[in-house]
Amino acid sequence: MEVFYQPAISDGVHELSPEESKHCVKVLRHSIGDIIHVADGRGALFAVRITEANAKRCTFQLVSHSRKEEKAYHISIAIAPTKSIDRIEWFVEKVVELGVDEIMFYFARYSERKKLNMERLEKKAIVAMKQSEQFILPKLSLFNSFGACLQAADHFPQRFIAHVDRANPYHLMDVAQPHQDTVVFIGPEGDFSEEELVKSFAAGFTKVSLGENRLRTETAGLAACHILTLINR
Repeated sequence: MEVFYQPAISDGVHELSPEESKHCVKVLRHSIGDIIHVADGRGALFAVRITEANAKRCTFQLVSHSRKEEKAYHISIAIAPTKSIDRIEWFVEKVVELGVDEIMFYFARYSERKKLNMERLEKKAIVAMKQSEQFILPKLSLFNSFGACLQAADHFPQRFIAHVDRANPYHLMDVAQPHQDTVVFIGPEGDFSEEELVKSFAAGFTKVSLGENRLRTETAGLAACHILTLINR
């Protein structure tokens, strides 16, 4: 099922964006009278009938709608963006497909990247949401420092930090409990600084392992998300 995206459909905006309109009319060749499906990114899916099949402005009227039941838990991955933007875009696509609820980007002391195009990443998330036939768009946020992100994650009942440490006895799979709001912090390519680790432990974070192998930043973020989805299956 092809899903289109219009976040303001519940507010009375019954037309696709120019980009979505072009894809609907030019690529998929939909025409007046066709029934298509539109998600608002907040859990609602609408069946709509096309009233104007214009590649720049595709309008529609509502036919029916359904709402996806909210999950009993919330998965958040806090991650320092990689030097290669392609790798962090790949990460966004894959964790959205898996069902992440929130991605919190932050700049750590040893981060090699200090700028991030959030608008582009949101577009990647929208595409992944539609491709995986989900109706809820994960929240994407950016923090200028590790400390600011740490403070924003203070409300999570389960708080973990994935630190590369051979003496780490706890695997995320073994310590995370199902059906609880959970955040996992993933460090930059240069890992966390000692000061950042101390701050996280003082804030009630538990140090966890993601396995014996040394993982790239984006792989670690994907692994953490997948482990949490498996725990909550």
